[in-house]
Amino acid sequence: MTRRLRNPIVVAAALSLAATMAVAVPAMATSNGQATGSSVDELFPTTIQLPNGFRPEGIAIGALPFAFFGSLADGDIYRVNLLTGNGRVISEGPGTPSVGLKVDHRGRLFVAGGSGGDGRVVSAFSGEVLASYSFTTAPTFVNDVVLTPDAAWFTDSMKAQLYKVPFGRHGSLPGQSGVVTLPLTGDWVQQPGFNANGITRTPDGRALLVVQSATATIFRVDPATGVATRVTLTGGDAANGDGMLLQGRTLFVVQNQLNRVEVIRLNRSGTQGEVVALLTDPRFDIPTTVASFDGRLYLPNARFNTTPTPDTEYTANAIPKP
Repeated sequence: MTRRLRNPIVVAAALSLAATMAVAVPAMATSNGQATGSSVDELFPTTIQLPNGFRPEGIAIGALPFAFFGSLADGDIYRVNLLTGNGRVISEGPGTPSVGLKVDHRGRLFVAGGSGGDGRVVSAFSGEVLASYSFTTAPTFVNDVVLTPDAAWFTDSMKAQLYKVPFGRHGSLPGQSGVVTLPLTGDWVQQPGFNANGITRTPDGRALLVVQSATATIFRVDPATGVATRVTLTGGDAANGDGMLLQGRTLFVVQNQLNRVEVIRLNRSGTQGEVVALLTDPRFDIPTTVASFDGRLYLPNARFNTTPTPDTEYTANAIPKP
């Protein structure tokens, strides 16, 4: 299934990139090891095949038509050309999970390290590891990451705290000593099981929004103090809340086990929101995170209800953005 891009400037840039990649990489390997080229008729598939056994969880898309996926199995990073659906592993993982991902305008991919209790920064171009940070020890699950103008913020589903990697001059990355641990206080009460999961910014950019999976609640967190305030939602709650994506005042919350995306209209400060839509698709099989490109939402299927094997098939799906 194919579609036409909305933005003609993006079309021109995308086709130019496709031509460049065709020269640099005449045929990328598909998930089953078969080599495949690209053609105009194959542009922008709505279902993307990921490598068998990959176990995707996080997704990130920047300004260019490339998606990045992290593997829960071994931490590999897989880059996909959204024009064709072709992809390859650009960075081998450390043997521990790669979970939430975000890419910045400098081409740096920030990776949450799950049970490794860490995070790392990877070049989106070469796959080189630019920096690694140790946040904590077990029990831990560093789950998601969001970028602000001055820092990268990571959640930990097993501990009531966030991890801040502050940026230096011109966005430079700090050393290990620069990492800040911010305890969550205020309305936040740690529960058994998974707690802090998806994270994003408030529409006014002054605070963070964190979904607590165990309580189906979204909290507004003051990044200076860690004080968390429950966000007042009408029309629903954040049951099975996982990855989140903010665009303007619209918040997309992936509800993994419910196989849907909740659409919330927020006020500017992020203290109140109204559930205005629920998005689903028959291809969903426990989607976990969400990214956007040119009128579409892209979501990987984690397939948590399927026993993973080296031959288990995995996909990501694109749906229209409302």
